[in-house]
Amino acid sequence: MTLPENRIYLASRSPRRRELLKQIGVNFATLLLREAMPRMADVDEASMPDEAPEIYTSRIARTKAGTGWMQLMQRKLPQLPVLAADTVVVLKGRIFGKPEDAAHAQEMLRALSGQTHRVLTAVAVAAQNGIHVRTSASTVRFRHISEREIRLYLASDEAHDKAGSYAIQGIAAVFIAEISGSYSGVMGLPLFETGQLLEESGIKIFP
Repeated sequence: MTLPENRIYLASRSPRRRELLKQIGVNFATLLLREAMPRMADVDEASMPDEAPEIYTSRIARTKAGTGWMQLMQRKLPQLPVLAADTVVVLKGRIFGKPEDAAHAQEMLRALSGQTHRVLTAVAVAAQNGIHVRTSASTVRFRHISEREIRLYLASDEAHDKAGSYAIQGIAAVFIAEISGSYSGVMGLPLFETGQLLEESGIKIFP
């Protein structure tokens, strides 16, 4: 694979992260395609006992970026920066990742209804100078969500691969009464932190 200068590898198949990178004009190739490499699900995303959410997200993002870097070395691909990220929703110290099924998603949305929660997204960039991580923390307040709304929202299939079982850029925006922090971070890739990490790795947002 031949890549032009000022380009990176994205160790994620998330369409939201691809969309956000395109928004800031970053050229990228998706590294971990199913047909080319083991799935990212092979990275153990289980939390450790008493692990703080901030430590957890940072560790998982770092592991994903490091795994991507090792795999491009094995495949003898150009040694360009590898970007990875991890997003979780945190409610009263409890980590909400992606729902396992519809019942799990329903449980999450019921818990978030009428509550204020945090969204943490850690971004990691692996390059020749090592792996560097930055974390974005945002606060989101949900209005009360009725059982009917939860049921209809889950029928839209928007929640199935989202941390906390909702997408801020989708229909779930009507649930959000207030947000403090990074909109793109809640989507899954905080562009402020991402831009800083890429600049430090030699990828110029404004070349």
